[in-house]
Amino acid sequence: MTTSLKMTKILVVDDERNVHYSFRRVLGGSYELLSAYSGQEALQQIDDPALRLVLMDVRMPGKDGLATLQELKQRRPDLPVIIMTAFVSAETAIRATTFDAEDYLEKPLDIERLKRLIKETLQRPSPAMTDGATLPDETTEALTTGGEALLGQSRAMQEVYKTIGKTAARDVTVLITGESGTGKELVARALKTYSRRDRGPFVALNCAAIPESLLESELFGHERGAFSGAAEARPGKFELAHTGTLFLDEIGDMPPVLQSKLLRVLQERELYRLGARAPRLVDVRIIAATNQALEELVQAGRFRQDLYYRLNVVRIKLPPLRERGDDIVLLARRFLQRQADAQGPRGFSEDACQALLDYAWPGNVRELENVIAQAVVRARGPVIRAEDLALHDSQLHSVAREAAPTGPADAGLDALFEQHAGKVSAVAEQLLVEKALERTRHNQVQAARLLGISRNVLRERMKRYRLS
Repeated sequence: MTTSLKMTKILVVDDERNVHYSFRRVLGGSYELLSAYSGQEALQQIDDPALRLVLMDVRMPGKDGLATLQELKQRRPDLPVIIMTAFVSAETAIRATTFDAEDYLEKPLDIERLKRLIKETLQRPSPAMTDGATLPDETTEALTTGGEALLGQSRAMQEVYKTIGKTAARDVTVLITGESGTGKELVARALKTYSRRDRGPFVALNCAAIPESLLESELFGHERGAFSGAAEARPGKFELAHTGTLFLDEIGDMPPVLQSKLLRVLQERELYRLGARAPRLVDVRIIAATNQALEELVQAGRFRQDLYYRLNVVRIKLPPLRERGDDIVLLARRFLQRQADAQGPRGFSEDACQALLDYAWPGNVRELENVIAQAVVRARGPVIRAEDLALHDSQLHSVAREAAPTGPADAGLDALFEQHAGKVSAVAEQLLVEKALERTRHNQVQAARLLGISRNVLRERMKRYRLS
């Protein structure tokens, strides 16, 4: 006999009584609502076989929502849980999905979205709990690497956090895409932190930063005497990442001959060092990243289709900074906190915040950090003003603001100028390249990243405009 929706039991777990009252007004006509005001009270009610769904807050006295979720899933892995919180963070979203929460909603709740989610959840079988990883206690610190933090409260970033949480423990290959400077390595590090390989090494390699003649040795290692100058044997990045995670950045720039060798390692889980006769077994999780459209490279014959399918098991697309709304100011405040000293500025004026929101950020988070660092030096008082940001000091910014929002997220400089022919002149293109080189002190790899192009394209532009 099928249980009607009227008799379906939903447990609401929240320490605020007005929340329970609101849920009864909204959902009481369709479901039988049970109440718990703490995590411990919730755990006392989950053995009811008629209970089909739990709506649970994160911040509660005593056992919080995430700790309750973890224990609940150990006892009833089939019971779906929707997490709610007014305090959005990457840590909470990733942990909630890692612990197999059905979804993660931000307060104040979108009632129509909540109703749809409840209906969809109750209409399908609840998934059994996956083999999740044990998370480190220092979760906040785990999301901060190399002086940068994985921050953001926008809906787009919350979706990224959910995908990280669902994917981290599965040990599958992940492809991270997005414009240059959006934080792809931070996502890779978060995937490692919340995986079963969290105690293993994290090894990163930028495929565009190493000459083709040296890249094979960097990846696979070499034996003594394998080539001129190889005075001793040396392991490559694969061996250094054994039992851990290997992050291959700018994978679209990998030469075709190495693509085939990488594919073989992914298939066979073994490699040959340069000059070696016997293979070596490796146990490595691969996370790749690119700011290029690999599908277009495959069509052009510049990237192997079989390797593309091997890498694109799970895809995480990072949004450009211009599409993240108030995250821009949130990140700016974090960068200011890191840069400022006792005598420096401690905040932003209203016009500075608006300027940050209005700007197109072609260099994304990396450019924002540089702008804030420069503004700290320019500011003459306790508050950074719009003029201190210098977002309008050259044609670079007006060109980027006009062109970038309508271009595709993965487009590089070539696509940007092709789509806006007539609006953007060769002079403006030269200014873009000059500004990128100036900001990176003529580091070609970093300048290419800032512009969203490969190093080879940057070199061609430098040659065209006679830039040393």
